[in-house]
Amino acid sequence: MTALLVAAALVLDTLLGEPRRFHPLTGFGRLATWLEARLNAAGRGQRRHGVAALALLVLPGVALAGWLQQQAAVGAAFSVVVLYAAIGLKSLHRHAEPVAAALARNDLDAARAGVSMMVSRDTTALDTEGVARATVESVLENGNDAVFGALFWFVVAGAAGALGYRLVNTLDAMWGYKTPRYLQFGWAAARLDDVLNFIPARLTALSYALLGRTRSALACWRAQAAAWDSPNAGPVMAAGAGALEVRLGGAAVYHGRTEVRPPLGQGAAPQGSDIARALGLVRRGAGLWLALLVVASLLARGAGLA
Repeated sequence: MTALLVAAALVLDTLLGEPRRFHPLTGFGRLATWLEARLNAAGRGQRRHGVAALALLVLPGVALAGWLQQQAAVGAAFSVVVLYAAIGLKSLHRHAEPVAAALARNDLDAARAGVSMMVSRDTTALDTEGVARATVESVLENGNDAVFGALFWFVVAGAAGALGYRLVNTLDAMWGYKTPRYLQFGWAAARLDDVLNFIPARLTALSYALLGRTRSALACWRAQAAAWDSPNAGPVMAAGAGALEVRLGGAAVYHGRTEVRPPLGQGAAPQGSDIARALGLVRRGAGLWLALLVVASLLARGAGLA
């Protein structure tokens, strides 16, 4: 049953993509912004305020989803809709492909504008290589955050798992910065996101390795992941860079401050054409996960019949 629900959600994502209007995560983001402004006014909120905000924003929805997914009349349809809203495979393409197209026609301004919609770093001074690098990094990392993480938690806990994962991931994206305003308030969202992503990130890294240059991906994962600031983005991006045999990492400007990030991957500097290769890696990974779910379902059914 799980494989069928996942397949249905992936088909909806392929056909419809991310809702352009009234996306539930957009409304959730507005609610989170409103609550943060009250519990973290002028950046004075402490960790306990961040924990309270996290609980208020996540627990009611997860509890409701857990109840609805068990209802015979609407459970299956509800679960498919939640997973469809939680994954963003088509959205990755919609954001990354225009950047690749702009680079192909040497329109650097359009490419910078496009990648600025995908990353939090300053993109105004990026050259062609910098734009390609930022886009490939975003695709690889969001392959985990917007696709594989949601799929993993759906398999584990159904719609409630996928919803809880995406809500926490959204709060981490909003509050998980080590800036004076969010260092304390965003601590709970960042730490919980790390916990929820620990297994999915490593499964994502393994998927990238299996579907790309396997030996290079595994070597980069082993040698480079630990140096990355995030315990989960490190394996994902190191394995993805190795699988594509491109060099990622290096200096990037965040919130007006230059951060020199450890190198990832090996081989040539990324080019615009590598964006499509990164998207293909994520897309094939989703297909691999679905195929494995189908096989697991058939094996479980066979064991039950036996």
